[in-house]
Amino acid sequence: MGKKLTVKICTGTLCYVMGGADLQLLDEQLPAELLAQVDIMGSPCLDCCNRDDSAQAPFVRVGDRIVSGATLSKVIEVIKEELQKQ
Repeated sequence: MGKKLTVKICTGTLCYVMGGADLQLLDEQLPAELLAQVDIMGSPCLDCCNRDDSAQAPFVRVGDRIVSGATLSKVIEVIKEELQKQ
């Protein structure tokens, strides 16, 4: 198996309040075959809140890709897409 995909969940106040608290359960919701291929960690801030585009909290970084308005299902889908690229 190659290098694991890094998944960082923003745990900053805005992201946490906007739904990031639910994202902390990602490791419990991810199918076992995907879980074995990722490293999931919290990050105090991904510095995405101050962007000038229409991105919305909560934020998750999957590899080099930022997921805005992140939900468990949205993050799992992005993880699948990113793993297919590897």
